[in-house]
Amino acid sequence: MTVIVTTSPGFGKHGSVPGIIAEKGWTLIRCTDPDLHDGGVSRHIREADYLVVGLTPVTTDTLVGASRLKAVLKHGVGTDNIDIPACNARGLPVCNTPAANADAVAELALGLMFSLARFIPQGHGSVISGGWNRRVGSQLGNKVLGIVGLGNIGKRLAVMARGLGMRVVATDPFADMDFAREHAITVVDLPALLGQSDYVSLHVFGGPDTAALINAVTLAQMKPGARLINLARGEVVDLDAVAAALESGQLGGVALDAFVSEPPDVSHPVFSHPNAVFTPHSGADTQEAAENVGLMVLQDIATLEQGHLPDRCLNATALHAGDS
Repeated sequence: MTVIVTTSPGFGKHGSVPGIIAEKGWTLIRCTDPDLHDGGVSRHIREADYLVVGLTPVTTDTLVGASRLKAVLKHGVGTDNIDIPACNARGLPVCNTPAANADAVAELALGLMFSLARFIPQGHGSVISGGWNRRVGSQLGNKVLGIVGLGNIGKRLAVMARGLGMRVVATDPFADMDFAREHAITVVDLPALLGQSDYVSLHVFGGPDTAALINAVTLAQMKPGARLINLARGEVVDLDAVAAALESGQLGGVALDAFVSEPPDVSHPVFSHPNAVFTPHSGADTQEAAENVGLMVLQDIATLEQGHLPDRCLNATALHAGDS
């Protein structure tokens, strides 16, 4: 019997995914207990054939006793919470699901841009509280969108923004220049992007290379009154610096979907600012994206069950090196 342990609240719940798991006779154990530091993984890791990862970190300690484990699979894209060297040491393939939720995240980024431009959450709050506070917003057409990270999500967002008549600039050390030329995207360095963008949307991986990428220095480089959107990782943004920039007016608004601690400590001053909008790490939370991601995970498990490495295996080279 194949046992799948998951720390993802959404894996195995959407579209055709539950039916496929049942049809194959696989057992799914969900470890998302908020009162346990690892959601309960340590209680079930010994019986797991596959670990499907949400936001709970996978460390060396997580893998202790995982005698049956055959692979670690991310229910999503970012693998910064998976200790891949630790998986290499145990000969465990690590897979993710690139592009499966790109449309969902890009659409939310666009929705948050509209929310910032037209004060949609504030208008809603005014009406339901008995008020009628009409704030004059701005249109997105002819504005400059700066995309930090021109990967699958950044590309989707760029095309959507171009469709609205926005001018798009991007920064990415590995930018697809053919795509950029095709869609009239100007690729620049980060300071140049910050200095000309009316909206800056972050779509980078977490980790030490991007920790506090947006800080007091980079916020000062932004066009005065520009708006910031973060659907990447919480640690990419220095919240103290963002709160100060909002208070001074250097930053015209912020929309955050990811936080260092989730749920976050809402006593931080950024959460009481009238030009700040928040969502609960829901960038990928659409029925379509959840099904797509789940199907890709199941496809990779099926491939592994047949004794093969999936094409989406991120550490195939290291695993092959260990076999030699």
